[in-house]
Amino acid sequence: MISQDIQKVLIEETQINERCKELAAQIEADYQKRGQVPVIVGLLKGSVPFMAELIKRFTFPCEIDFMSVSSYDGTESIGDVRIDKDMDLSCKGREVLIVEDIVDTGRTLREVKKLLKRKGAADVKVVSLLDKPERRVVEIEADYIGFRVPDEFVVGYGLDYNQKYRNLPYIGVLKPEVYR
Repeated sequence: MISQDIQKVLIEETQINERCKELAAQIEADYQKRGQVPVIVGLLKGSVPFMAELIKRFTFPCEIDFMSVSSYDGTESIGDVRIDKDMDLSCKGREVLIVEDIVDTGRTLREVKKLLKRKGAADVKVVSLLDKPERRVVEIEADYIGFRVPDEFVVGYGLDYNQKYRNLPYIGVLKPEVYR
């Protein structure tokens, strides 16, 4: 059982679902005010559960796409951001909403935003399930944040450790002995 590796639950599934409803309503209202519909781009793999929960609450017609970017080795951000899979859709002249699982150091998000702007995106906004500001090493903030979390190793609801624990329906703190 993977739950035995969890030290504590930080955010319950019901809290995540409720916050997704609130975020979706806020995002939709903001885009409607501007008369825009964004292309929604999930950053693989961690954003998938959050993105699925979020987009099912939008009433506007969604176009979705994915990018696969990496900057981690185990528990540490290595600082080198690699684009492993780029978007299939063009973002030229379009509003883009990046869906991220967590903003940690900020390196990955900064590089993805720069890339999309170089490709001609009209605007790039970010919604992140989690924000861990204590770990930030570059100046960047998400436009929409689900929850702020302490500087602990969190897993679940898409977040992983060595590709495991993504399927937990909540956000939990991994026991240190699991990753040491």
